[in-house]
Amino acid sequence: MTTFAYHRSLGPMIGVILALGVIETTVVHLVASVYWGWKVALPLGAIDLAMIVALVALLVSFRRCPVELTDTHLTMRAGRRRTVSIPIDRIAGFRASWSQADVKARDVANLALVAWPNVFIDLTEPVRTGRRVVSGVAHKLDDPVAFRAAIDRAIANQPSTAAPPFAVA
Repeated sequence: MTTFAYHRSLGPMIGVILALGVIETTVVHLVASVYWGWKVALPLGAIDLAMIVALVALLVSFRRCPVELTDTHLTMRAGRRRTVSIPIDRIAGFRASWSQADVKARDVANLALVAWPNVFIDLTEPVRTGRRVVSGVAHKLDDPVAFRAAIDRAIANQPSTAAPPFAVA
């Protein structure tokens, strides 16, 4: 099994959102306690604290849940938030370029979250991920060149499903 990291690509952007969340929590808590008292400030603070804990958990899961490539499957992840498992034989290839409309398409799993993806995989057949069916996956990986090379090797190592040629006697 080969793993590919993405925490260095996605982590800083989620870290900025986390820092803004901490600042927002402090300001909202102070304003709410001054204007409406602790009965309003306490629930708002609890909601903001839950958001901060969720963002920290997402950041930690980026490192713990890398993209994994085995002989038969590619498992694309965005931390513990989303996972797309793709059989190698369903990978059609990589797109050379893509637009915002391509990334936001309903049948594309955008695992880059808040970043612009640096890999975009098209599938020969759609795969089901929970309630959605996707025919493409976009992600922002730390080393897209090594990822593409590994996928190309995995596709080349797949056994051929074509029928053997008939022998004429």
